[in-house]
Amino acid sequence: MGGHSHWAGIKHKKGITDAKKGKVWTKLVREITIAARLGGGDAACNPRLRKAIDDGRAANMPSENVKRAIQRGTGELPGAAYEDLVFEGYGPAGVAIIAEATSDNRNRTNSEIRFMFQEHGGNLGVTGCVAWMFKQKGVLLVPKSGGITEDQLMSVCLDLGAEDIDSSGSSFEVLCEPKDFDRLRQGMEAAKIPLESSEIGRIPDTMVQLSEADAPKVLGLMEALEDHEDVKNVYANFDIPEQVLEKLGG
Repeated sequence: MGGHSHWAGIKHKKGITDAKKGKVWTKLVREITIAARLGGGDAACNPRLRKAIDDGRAANMPSENVKRAIQRGTGELPGAAYEDLVFEGYGPAGVAIIAEATSDNRNRTNSEIRFMFQEHGGNLGVTGCVAWMFKQKGVLLVPKSGGITEDQLMSVCLDLGAEDIDSSGSSFEVLCEPKDFDRLRQGMEAAKIPLESSEIGRIPDTMVQLSEADAPKVLGLMEALEDHEDVKNVYANFDIPEQVLEKLGG
């Protein structure tokens, strides 16, 4: 598994997901609304909106919900004014954590996220305190069971702007610069390459190896953040050895 996606892999192994479809839809509606407000309601001219709509379809969100979210974003319908927020801090064992959120009440969300960090042995920091430890990259996961070889993947993706393909995990991980993400994703879909997921994420430059004692503490904070209704993405620079993960029931 590529180090930068270790948390994603752990979530999959431990079955940590949004338990209720409603929670998934709530987060997606907010993302669609913000994307439409910032870039307009035409998905053809708004890559962020196009990606959010695709994610909504993948989550079986009714098209009427998507339409209303776009209209709230463009101002055609009244609704809460959501904004993007980024929280940075340290968890147990000095793990750097970034949580991306959408909220209609900055002070409330800030207070709740700060409490979560404190409750789990970490501390919320100031903007920029850990962001320098991460690089923003497009990350597209292709299942190895999808019938495509690494050579075939490279021949398609490198021409579309991919920087690297990591084959060490259970899926192929295709990396690119954020500016090339939309072109790469559309090109892969046009080439009928199956995608497990695709996002512009934050990849840590270095990883903190967690001990058996620290791993549950860090996972507790990560799971709490993921479960918060306002939080849409969580990134961290930790790695858990396979034998430790097995002892934890992963």
